[in-house]
Amino acid sequence: MSKITFLGAGSTVFARNVLGDCMCSKALESYETALYDIDGERLNQSEAILKAINAGQGGKGVIKSYLGVEQRRAALEGARFVVNAIQVGGYEPATVIDFEIPKKYGLRQTIADTLGIGGIMRALRTIPVMEDFARDIEAVCPDAWFLNYTNPMAMLTGYMLRYTGVKTVGLCHSVQVCSEHLLRSLGMEDKLEGRIEKIAGINHMAWLLEIRDAQGRDLYPEIKKRAKEKNQKEKHGDMVRFDYIDKLGYYCTESSEHNAEYNPFYIKSRYPQLIDDFNIPLDEYPRRCVSQIANWTGEYRSLAGESRLPHERSKEYASHIMEAMVTGVPYKIGGNVLNRGLIENLPQEACVEVPCLVDKNGVNPCYVGALPLQLAAMNSSNIHAQLLTIEAAHTRKREHVYHAAMMDPHTASELSLDDIRKMVDELIDAHGKMLPAFK
Repeated sequence: MSKITFLGAGSTVFARNVLGDCMCSKALESYETALYDIDGERLNQSEAILKAINAGQGGKGVIKSYLGVEQRRAALEGARFVVNAIQVGGYEPATVIDFEIPKKYGLRQTIADTLGIGGIMRALRTIPVMEDFARDIEAVCPDAWFLNYTNPMAMLTGYMLRYTGVKTVGLCHSVQVCSEHLLRSLGMEDKLEGRIEKIAGINHMAWLLEIRDAQGRDLYPEIKKRAKEKNQKEKHGDMVRFDYIDKLGYYCTESSEHNAEYNPFYIKSRYPQLIDDFNIPLDEYPRRCVSQIANWTGEYRSLAGESRLPHERSKEYASHIMEAMVTGVPYKIGGNVLNRGLIENLPQEACVEVPCLVDKNGVNPCYVGALPLQLAAMNSSNIHAQLLTIEAAHTRKREHVYHAAMMDPHTASELSLDDIRKMVDELIDAHGKMLPAFK
């Protein structure tokens, strides 16, 4: 098998990065690329851009497009690797619903793609589509590796690993840039080269457990000092994570605007000053959606008609994973997998983000041990909402949707149980056919 299938290829910028990376790899440059989407216009745009990138890399691979559900199995047939980057429901109507209905109940969000009521609803409308993907993969490419980039990462990857037979690993951008961003933001660029680090936890809340310089010296004492000083002296875009360093002792992988809504501490109607104190951008994801749509339209117009386009390999894991499996040369990633004892003080069924070694045998997760107890508690507060969402998707029971929302830290800190149930009912009604029927 020498085929890569990209599901959600209309996510043009992302498809360009991942598949352009593959075209830069000697081991993958001749692979057939299958682009699949349900949006014909975006699919055509992706095909044009990727063919120009392929030409710029020597034109060794073949690129084919497949439109609509009826062509999905043809896109998948014979694939060795399947990359998933779909967004079910898009910006409108789904994302707008996820933000606007909770606002009526006084519940504000920043990103709403990972946890919170927005993340729960996103998972519930995405999992049925991924179940369809799994049935097709099991039928026409059962040995393929499914590389999931779609959020909410832990819920979707956890579902695939627990309830399908598809070999799955979840991938994110935040692990590989975590410590570099931290050191640069604190003026410690001289410690970048040769640094040693250990990261583990859950997606978007994996912890920088250790960070040492090239000589093995612990960098955390200086990091803690500088991070606290920076939060006291100036407004900046990473104040929540710097507050984590001060209050919890550790930095985490995903941005402050994400982490502001994964806990009960920062977005509180009773303490509105916290929003300003920690520079939290409410309604950030809808703004990004509008901006990204506009930016891509302009970028596509500037690229359209180019017969060759350059591409530099990005930091995305996907091409390196494929390359390691094809060549057998090991590659280390931060991957999302089922816990199964990897992190001792997190639930066994949790989807955790841990170091993994990739080679011809596939993705091999590494044992981490126990997290510091406060970090395990933070992760667990998210995990139980994730597990209940997975249970709701699997059983189609409305009561488990209620339970997931009740256990979400931010939602529970703001709303009563009765209002949570009313909000969930309204969200389910507004989603209509984007969701399965809940009993």
